Amino acid sequence: MLFRDCPSPNHNPRPPGTAVDMLVLHYTGMRTAGEAIDRLCDPAAKVSAHYVIDEDGTVWRLVAESERAWHAGVSFWQGTTDVNAHSIGIELVNPGHEWGYRGFPEPQMAALETLARGILDRHEIPADRVVGHSDVAPERKQDPGELMDWRRLARAGIGLWPGEGTPPPDLAAAQAMLSAIGYRISVSGAVDEQTRLVLTAFQRRFRPRSIDGVLDAETGGLIAGLAALRARRG
Repeated sequence: MLFRDCPSPNHNPRPPGTAVDMLVLHYTGMRTAGEAIDRLCDPAAKVSAHYVIDEDGTVWRLVAESERAWHAGVSFWQGTTDVNAHSIGIELVNPGHEWGYRGFPEPQMAALETLARGILDRHEIPADRVVGHSDVAPERKQDPGELMDWRRLARAGIGLWPGEGTPPPDLAAAQAMLSAIGYRISVSGAVDEQTRLVLTAFQRRFRPRSIDGVLDAETGGLIAGLAALRARRG
């Protein structure tokens, strides 16, 4: 795969002995690719990613995979709190919900598939640790958003896509399944803000046609299906 190099100063060493075992997808949330790359390379911004994929499929390499890029912020997945230390971050050029969110064009998606498969070949990243920014930070982030074709990526061997299972009997059981999948959520049985935000993030990825943060039968079935799929894969 051909890259355009635009080195960002915003990175630091991964802690010694830290394995790269996560892939995190983002959208840039800025009006143009140039604006996004400028910000990701601006020392004052203190943010970066390993790669940026433009809508025409151009792939920009900003940070070496051996280094810790600053893309996930305060985040959590499957007990991992320093997601940056464990992950590769890919930013997809898209104006995001603030500037006119739109679908991801075919050249961009094709480049994402090729890049992601290469990353998965180079690192031992389990399918259930291929995530969106909204999965690891549901209280803060919406990206890459409901227009990301996660089902397509799963068909290409990038991440998981659930079949429907038997909906959990109650909210506490659903919370326990979401926790087992990887989300930070308390198993309280209470309809609290944390639960609403996690359900919203889950729906944004796996039930994007209706995102309301409510545990309905369809959402519950998908949660159960994903929890079962993850358990079968060990």
